[in-house]
Amino acid sequence: MPERIFNFSAGPGVLPVEVLEQAAKDIVNFNNKGIGLIEMSHRSKDFIAVADETEALLRELLGVPKNFKVLFLQGGASLQFAMVPMNLLGPGKKGAYLNTGVWAKKAIKEAKLFGEVQVAYTSEASNFNHVPAQSDYKVDDDAEYLYFVSNNTIYGTQFQAFPAAKQMLICDMSSDILSRPFDFSPFGLVFAGAQKNMGPAGCTVVFIREDLLDRSPANLATMLKYKTHADADSMFNTPPTFAIYVIGLVLKWLKKLGGLEAMAKLNRDKADLLYQTIDASSFYRGHAQVGSRSTMNITFNLPTPELEAQFVKEATAQGLDGLKGHRSVGGCRASIYNAFPRQGVEKLVAFMQEFERRNS
Repeated sequence: MPERIFNFSAGPGVLPVEVLEQAAKDIVNFNNKGIGLIEMSHRSKDFIAVADETEALLRELLGVPKNFKVLFLQGGASLQFAMVPMNLLGPGKKGAYLNTGVWAKKAIKEAKLFGEVQVAYTSEASNFNHVPAQSDYKVDDDAEYLYFVSNNTIYGTQFQAFPAAKQMLICDMSSDILSRPFDFSPFGLVFAGAQKNMGPAGCTVVFIREDLLDRSPANLATMLKYKTHADADSMFNTPPTFAIYVIGLVLKWLKKLGGLEAMAKLNRDKADLLYQTIDASSFYRGHAQVGSRSTMNITFNLPTPELEAQFVKEATAQGLDGLKGHRSVGGCRASIYNAFPRQGVEKLVAFMQEFERRNS
């Protein structure tokens, strides 16, 4: 096999090599059963065991409380933008939202179709270069929940401390789930698309407090009710079997590394290497304000768009792939999710220093 490149893509993101190698074997012959994992019935005892183990590992690593259901759904995080208000809002009900980027804006748009929306804060005027402090906003007393995105992939911002409100929190953790420990107690619902930090595309994991399952309107379509999937243990229809299986492999890898405390330290160390390089330079300029910086997605600009294009081209030639920034911010973006190796960050830092020397 040719030497693997370093994948800085924002998603689908990098996966551990040992997970990919095991999955490749099990696609053809799962546990020496003479059948591939992706050919097995989702109702077979072998796949049920896979799903049960994956859920158990999620509960263990994240500390998921017993009064939360764990659902393996399809439709991506984008479907959750609508499912949340479909199930938890309705005529006369209000949801509060923190607008910190494109994905929050999309969620706000969907929520307005099903109930009243309070945009308690927006950082759009500064091109979403920060997340708010607690003192920056006030949630209306009659809001059902406060919705926020924990990590904003496009802009490289992240909540270092989660918001506090008397209402339950709803969070899109698609791009930093499993990167650090957190307390579930303020939350009513957390969801995360798998493809950035947890597994392959095709599965969205939803953690929902059990008492919320009965809030769905009676006239809501069956497939769009959380209760439908909770009552059927995510087997109401054929679930994304391969994605669930790979998530389980990633969780085993993560547990072997020492769990979320160990992972958080590794992530901070990798991010610090890049931020130190940016801060020591007048050639590179970070997009995110220092207090809002993400450990998952490091966004930065060079002096000109022409230099940015040259930087990306030369980096790609050296096996540093996926560094082009999102079109709404431009510049460059290095996504260094859990499975991204420190060696790749070190190689990028060395390239950045050499590129600056040649072009400053």
